[in-house]
Formats: sequence, C-alpha cells, structure tokens
Amino acid sequence: MLLTKHKTPNGSRWAVDGHFLPPSLNLTTLLEMTRGTMFEMLEKLSGNESASGEEEAPIDPQQEVWAAGVTYLQSREARKAESSVADMYQKVHEAERPEIFSKSMGWRVSGNGGPIRIRMDSSWNVPEPELVLVINCYREIVGYCAGNDVSSRDIEGENPLYLPQAKIYNGSCALGHGILLCEPGMIQNLPIRMEIRRADETIFNAEASTASMKRMMPELVEFLTRELDFPQGVFLMTGTCLVPNNFTLQMEDVVIIQVGEMKIENKVQI
Repeated sequence: MLLTKHKTPNGSRWAVDGHFLPPSLNLTTLLEMTRGTMFEMLEKLSGNESASGEEEAPIDPQQEVWAAGVTYLQSREARKAESSVADMYQKVHEAERPEIFSKSMGWRVSGNGGPIRIRMDSSWNVPEPELVLVINCYREIVGYCAGNDVSSRDIEGENPLYLPQAKIYNGSCALGHGILLCEPGMIQNLPIRMEIRRADETIFNAEASTASMKRMMPELVEFLTRELDFPQGVFLMTGTCLVPNNFTLQMEDVVIIQVGEMKIENKVQI
C-alpha cells in the first residue's frame, strides 16, 4: 500500500493507493496502532474518492525525523576524509553502538518537488540519499520512504561537536514521495540511486544498494527507541551509501533520489 499526503482547499489530507482516507485520519493516528491493525484498517477505509492536490511531505508536523550515521563503508570513508579526527569515524563504524542524531521536525521537512537548501556559511554542501524507515509507537517498522539528508561536510569536518549545525537547518531534510507500507522483510537489498542535474546536464549519477549496510535495520530501531519513546511514531534515516567526491551543491541544482519504489526530486533554492 502507498500512503501519500495531499494539499487540499480544506487542509492536508492523507490517501492510500490513490484514494482519500477520511479527513480526520492522519499519520499520527495510524502510527499509534500496531502494524497489523493499521494495515487492516487501511484496507477497509480506502474509499472511492480519488486523491488530488499537490503532494506534501508524508509526515505530520509534530512528528520527528532522526538519522543514523556511518552505517555504510562509503560513509565512513567520506567522514574520515572530511575530518581532522578521522579515527573517530572508524571507531563508530566498528562499535556496537551506532551514531544516531535528531534531524528534523515534521513541519520543517520538504516533500517531493519542494525546495532544499545549502548553508550560506558553508562551502561544502552535499545531498545524501537514504532509505528512511517509518516506525510506529510500538517500535515496529511499518514501511519506508526516500530521504535526502542534506549536509554541510566542512562544518562537521571542522569539529564533530558541530554536527547539529551541519545537519539541522532550514531545507536540510526532504522525504517522499510517499510511504510504501509493507512488512519489514520486504525492506532488504533495495537499490538506491541518485542523479544530480545542473543547467539541464547530469553531473552525477550513481547507484548502490542497502545490501552494503553494515548494521541491521532492527538494530538501528532498537538503539533509537531503547531509552526514548515516540508515541506518535518516528522516521529514521538509515545512512548514506552514495557520497559524491570533490563536489558541492549549487543554487538551482536538481537532486533526484530513488530508494526501492520511492522517488523524490528537489531543487536547491534560497
């Protein structure tokens, strides 16, 4: 099932498989249910009213997006290259405990077609394509979407304590185009693709797979929720496996990310 969020004259409204759900039903309510109960309800509530209106980021304003870092070898190498304390990232990559940090509140997130931004006080800004897990209040994975964890690598590389500034700012998080609801077992070995276009020319195009992730997805969920409750559910970015070398985003660049069946496109704007 594909869950999408749409802008309508009467406010935001959720839809499943192209048909509107009741106006009072939102993602927060759905993620307060067990996975089985949610799937059963959505099958019963899918109506005949075709969904319409501009797609929005598939998240409610008060929900949280978190992120895991250094989960792929490529990410470890990129972090080591940018940092003056490279051995720290080697230790994180090999440690039992993963790196997990807060990324965004739902109201800050851009959706498919929405803008992303680069920090004006940074000279090295990159997109990071990521598989994003959608987790309910019972710590169950209920589906996934595509994500862009836009980051300022020079700020983080200068000092690891600057991570929040390198990762959390206006326009630094994009999710979309919807949420593919599925059993956790279906979220394995997914292809991740990223294309970057500048002035109508492709300047970066590469593909990888979640199969190269060092950590298991249930492991990341367990560490995130070990001492932290998410009564309204939570989104978890699982790290990047595609890192453009010798590259920084510029205004008007278009970033296209595909993760499994989910695809999102965003343009760098002010």
